[in-house]
Amino acid sequence: MNHAARVRRLQTDLSGGKLDFLLVTHLPNVRYLTGFTGSAAALLVGPSGATLFTDGRYIAQAKQEVGNARIVIGNKAPMVAAAEWLVEKWKRSRSANAFLGIEPESLSAGARDRLAALVRGKARVRPAPPLIERARMVKDADEIRLVRKAIELGATLFPVARAKIRPGVSEFEVAAAMEYEARSKGAEGMSFSTIIAAGPRSAVVHGRASEACIPRRGFVVCDFGVILRGYCSDRTRTVHVGQASRDARALYGAVLEAQRAAIAAVRPGVTGAEVDEAARAMLRKAGLAQYFTHSTGHGLGLEIHEAPRLAAGQNEKLASGMVVTIEPGAYVPGKWGVRIEDVVVVTPTGCEVLTGRDKEKELVVI
Repeated sequence: MNHAARVRRLQTDLSGGKLDFLLVTHLPNVRYLTGFTGSAAALLVGPSGATLFTDGRYIAQAKQEVGNARIVIGNKAPMVAAAEWLVEKWKRSRSANAFLGIEPESLSAGARDRLAALVRGKARVRPAPPLIERARMVKDADEIRLVRKAIELGATLFPVARAKIRPGVSEFEVAAAMEYEARSKGAEGMSFSTIIAAGPRSAVVHGRASEACIPRRGFVVCDFGVILRGYCSDRTRTVHVGQASRDARALYGAVLEAQRAAIAAVRPGVTGAEVDEAARAMLRKAGLAQYFTHSTGHGLGLEIHEAPRLAAGQNEKLASGMVVTIEPGAYVPGKWGVRIEDVVVVTPTGCEVLTGRDKEKELVVI
């Protein structure tokens, strides 16, 4: 990862946004800019470079992971240490008050007030635009390679789920088998709480695995992902236990066609709203639009949910290198639900499906 180039690009963005410094407190952004993976850090980026503030737990780790920033080890909260360091630096300068940008969504109101008090007279605190998040939307070759690796590992979990899903087995048991497989193969953890939602619970969009048992007949939604070297995977497959009715097959087929339409719509210059509408139009045609209750997809990388969003009203245009999920669904409350999800990377001429070819053309019946 070329962390130094990322910091240089951010410095250019700061000067264009009339900010002297940016205090980075969102840990995934700290990692993106420096490679630091500790749980306590703040990064101060200014004209002369970047300074990482952390505590004594991370002396060795910071030296090992960070090569493009000064490292300051303190005995105070990293945000406080960064503010005091900035004030001390500004005491030796005759410049007017600095403009200190903050990441407003990663600081509480109380933390922002405390920061403003610490730098009063030396710097003025301003909410910064999402400069790092915008940079993170387009993945470089190294990031795409890491996402691929995470997806490859995640792909090995679905056969485990298929083997484990049987009537009377609890959702917890299915999720546990998948998560054990992930850890056994080197995953740092799961991207999110594994979703195994069976029978009527398949209509619960984020139906995390529970003690409920797999019924003798019905859909089972399996939504899962792993974290590998910091990058997330995401995949959803829906299977059916027992003989599937004509209506069940029709529901699955409609969601599958919606997903295919959305994938076909992905290319540079298309907006997130247009991709969303491609999926939604197919479900509308099938009379299922009212049962599609979430967005068609989201960005994926260091976090499971990143920009851009593929949803109505989202006018961000897709660009080559963006990695997004495509995951339409239909959920009939109290009855059943289906979701099918793949991850794609936007290419110069369209997109490439990264989640492999394990998605059958027909509904899998167990």
